[in-house]
Amino acid sequence: MEESMKMVRTAYQALEEKKGQDIRVLDISKISVLADYFIITNGTSDSQVNALVDNVDEKMHKAGYSLKQQEGHGSASWILMDYGDVIVHIFDKENRPFYDLERIWNDALPVEIEE
Repeated sequence: MEESMKMVRTAYQALEEKKGQDIRVLDISKISVLADYFIITNGTSDSQVNALVDNVDEKMHKAGYSLKQQEGHGSASWILMDYGDVIVHIFDKENRPFYDLERIWNDALPVEIEE
């Protein structure tokens, strides 16, 4: 879990750098085998969503974490970046409330990341 939290901090900082909105970290380790953590954020435009994806990809790669799979890209309304123990969900502004992952995963524990 310690290595997972390093991954979370790296991705979180990458999202913050590009002004991701309302970044949420959920600990799903006790309720799912998918991953240990979900990180959820959104951008306000296609170009910001792409900047968020690119920055996470760059920072995670530099930190030695490899992207296992990515769903959605370009003008997608929801991009999922799977790093194994950590899954990053980047939405556009309109689709985040539509999919409402925070409600679906409301059994998850919210994690506070100190600045």
